[in-house]
Amino acid sequence: MNVRESKRLKVFSDRAYLSQGQDHVAMLYPFWGKNPEDPGDPSSGRFDRYVEAGRGFFEMTTLENADVAVFPEAWEHVIGNVAAVARAERFLAMACRAKKATVIFFWSDSNEGVPYNDTVVFRTSLYRSHRRRNEFAMPAWSEDFVERYLDGKLPLRQKRAKPVVGFCGYLLPPPQSRYHKMKSRLLLAWHVARSGTIHGCDHDPSRFIRAKALQILGRSHTVETNFLIREHFLGGAWIPSEDVNWTDLQRTRREYVQNICGSDYVLCTRGGGNFSYRLYETLSCGRIPVFVDTDCVLPYDSEIKWKDYCVWVDEKEVNRIGEKIAEFHESLSDQQFVELQRECRRLWESHLCPEGFFANLHKHFR
Repeated sequence: MNVRESKRLKVFSDRAYLSQGQDHVAMLYPFWGKNPEDPGDPSSGRFDRYVEAGRGFFEMTTLENADVAVFPEAWEHVIGNVAAVARAERFLAMACRAKKATVIFFWSDSNEGVPYNDTVVFRTSLYRSHRRRNEFAMPAWSEDFVERYLDGKLPLRQKRAKPVVGFCGYLLPPPQSRYHKMKSRLLLAWHVARSGTIHGCDHDPSRFIRAKALQILGRSHTVETNFLIREHFLGGAWIPSEDVNWTDLQRTRREYVQNICGSDYVLCTRGGGNFSYRLYETLSCGRIPVFVDTDCVLPYDSEIKWKDYCVWVDEKEVNRIGEKIAEFHESLSDQQFVELQRECRRLWESHLCPEGFFANLHKHFR
């Protein structure tokens, strides 16, 4: 199929293929409306601009006239549900008979494969070495930090002699003791509760790369650190089986944004899944990510030269992370350092925020 860039992608979907009471995927928001949001959640409103702009990227039509058929339910809610899997397979078979491309969205920490080779799968967590030809990375979406917390103005930092590396968040330690193993199991339980599945949960040791990187940076003489280590995930504002404390969550969110903006570079490593929320949030603030590559796949990797925007550190080179940041920092002139901050923000706006990602989605179907 060949879709011209000047033309909106024609999309088909059908609510009848949703599980009862289940939400639809974000791509369909401009046509079916947003799923309910809690106004106390800091990330509420993250899709608002996409809802307004989406009809300029896509046109909802019949299956006969469509370019692509979008399965309406997110795959993390389908796994393990026999009836939902059967509905998905009927939807894919129907589109196949009509000779239409199909799309599945999988926003989860899970690395379980989606067992359909002829559908395009957009997912947050996957491994480059095991990637299937039909799998593509999608961003993890948060609210626009510049608009929400910074009055719409991108704060630019001037180059200093020694780079400042930031990190604010919970530190998952390697499970060396019984206590640490218990904490790891609790964190895994949180991820299971969030994704609704235990299928494909990631037990890769690289989940603990963050602790190692922070430890090395803390000993480094080549960088200045700006670390705020949390004792609990989300600063303790969210605990499994308890209600969310939205006031605490909003406070910790602002502290998180302040930490990013008060740094030149921000450490971005994988979490429970093999992807980093912090990578996209850092770029949205116009800060330079220090990205530790744990066999990751990033969005639009055939188009974006990701190493131009990041201090790129292979997992095997993490012992040199301080040196690599210092070398990268030294290679930039004062003007280049400031301009790279603008370029990071522009990248997030053009390809990684919801409207940017979906505006470019047609490129996968040319």
